[in-house]
Amino acid sequence: MEIIVHTNKKKTEIIGKKEDKIIINIKAKPENNEANKEIIKFFSKYYQKPVKIVRGLKSNKKMLKIG
Repeated sequence: MEIIVHTNKKKTEIIGKKEDKIIINIKAKPENNEANKEIIKFFSKYYQKPVKIVRGLKSNKKMLKIG
């Protein structure tokens, strides 16, 4: 699954879709891997499955592996 991330927002939530990519606001700042940890936590809870970031660790465009 591909996502587009906007960091340092008021709350963590999915805000929409753009071409097969999910757009998500993340409360955490993009420092010390905090935003990536928040993404993994959010999607693990949302899908009830393990989540891993497979591409885009330092980008706002990321590829996730779920399950």
